[in-house]
Amino acid sequence: MASPARAEFYDIQVQSIDGKEYDLSEYRNEVVLVVNTASECGYTPQYEGLEKLYQTYKDRGFVLLGMPCNQFGNQEPGTNEEIKSFCQRRYGVTFPLLAKGDVKGVNRHPLYRYLLEGAAMKGNVGWNFEKFLVDRNGKVVGHFSSNVAPDDAELVKAIEKELKE
Repeated sequence: MASPARAEFYDIQVQSIDGKEYDLSEYRNEVVLVVNTASECGYTPQYEGLEKLYQTYKDRGFVLLGMPCNQFGNQEPGTNEEIKSFCQRRYGVTFPLLAKGDVKGVNRHPLYRYLLEGAAMKGNVGWNFEKFLVDRNGKVVGHFSSNVAPDDAELVKAIEKELKE
């Protein structure tokens, strides 16, 4: 018996931090970096670097999606409204933020189910600010740990490579 077809990246439904439902087809033919975020984490200052990354490449077909998550040390306790306000006020975030969601466990968001199935590094998301790079065809081409900063040469090189494809 054939296994069920794997969901396509562009068919996945998400909700913006403002409550707008949409599917990821809005990002078809773009390079996408997905990051699970938290406002009270030691890695929270990465928001600044993530925004710089977004500003640097957004006009070349790059989008960055942040998904707040409270599954690691309860470091994202706020509401979507509080999270959005914090990110804009403290770090000037303009990249799209998704509604707070789970990135592991039985209630894992379908986006993270897809990312983890497609990543070479299998398993669960280990902590806040892990990064998944998705190419212009919706394929996961990179998975970077929390300690890989947004300006890390390895991440920047991977993004630039995909933008040239």
